Amino acid sequence: MKKVEFSNAHRQKHFDFFNGMNHPHFNITANVNVTPLLNKVDSESLPLNFTIVHALALTANNIKEFRWRIHENEVFEYDTIHPSFTVPTKETDVFSFCTVDFSKELKTFIEDATNVREKMKTNPSIEDEEYRADYLFMSAIPWISFTSIQHAMSYHPHDSVPRISWGKIFESDGQKLMPLAVQAHHALVDGNHMGKFFTDFEEYINSF
Repeated sequence: MKKVEFSNAHRQKHFDFFNGMNHPHFNITANVNVTPLLNKVDSESLPLNFTIVHALALTANNIKEFRWRIHENEVFEYDTIHPSFTVPTKETDVFSFCTVDFSKELKTFIEDATNVREKMKTNPSIEDEEYRADYLFMSAIPWISFTSIQHAMSYHPHDSVPRISWGKIFESDGQKLMPLAVQAHHALVDGNHMGKFFTDFEEYINSF
């Protein structure tokens, strides 16, 4: 982790402006073409949810602004951020968080995620580790093809962890589309970074 210093005066003003808001997060939802991802899942018998989580986490890790976090009004950049995503449990009908160390290798990540998920089924958790911010909060809403989403959160300006959600996949004009919602702290992530996330995600899964 390293401290980020803004050398550009306008970039510093941008940070100060949005960091002073009570609710500095913004959210964009769009449908993305996941046909190549589904083809890879089918051809290699991969678990769909873990494959989606990995692709989204890899995309976020490749954009430095998604690795920035605010600590006491200062910005720090993590080397790697790790997905903390929702999974069902055997204990009740509400979810548990499943936090998995990110690995660039898909099969390694799937193995690690499978092991953590099994533990969460009978020992669920929704607590974050204190003082830790190198997360990506992620959740699947596979029952509906939503067009927008509002996340529950404490409106503290220093909560700078991005939220990423995806919904029910549907078909349109021969393509399989998935609603994808990305929420981030506007003092760190601007519109062009958000646009890059969506573009990079589709480019990555199109490379399968």
